[in-house]
Amino acid sequence: MPRIVGVDIPKEKRVEIALTYIHGIGRTSANKILKKTGISPDTRAKNLTEEEISRLSAVIQKDYRIEGDLRRLVAGNIRRMIDIGAYRGYRHRRSLPVRGQRTRTNARTRKGPRKTVGVTRDKSAKPAAVKAEA
Repeated sequence: MPRIVGVDIPKEKRVEIALTYIHGIGRTSANKILKKTGISPDTRAKNLTEEEISRLSAVIQKDYRIEGDLRRLVAGNIRRMIDIGAYRGYRHRRSLPVRGQRTRTNARTRKGPRKTVGVTRDKSAKPAAVKAEA
């Protein structure tokens, strides 16, 4: 399994797809990287030579923000929005959809499983009809 910038990429997949396993690189970025390095997108990851892997790593490290740095940047941006009291920060803080989606229905990914809201009855209390007879 080839290792590029600290990430094991799947060896059976085409390089074009395998690069997308690195956080921060999508299909478009992967194709741009391959064009810069002169590697065919149809090559399987297991067939990459050491020299090709080092070229890929060099281009990725030089031109792209990936993995830990990218995650830190995104988390910092969210933290900043929360701190300044922006509307988007408020939505993040409350775990609600941030990009204008409806919340009356749906939004279950963000809100989590449904929580029933309403009257909860005490199981030990006797019904009113039984109390009247006694």
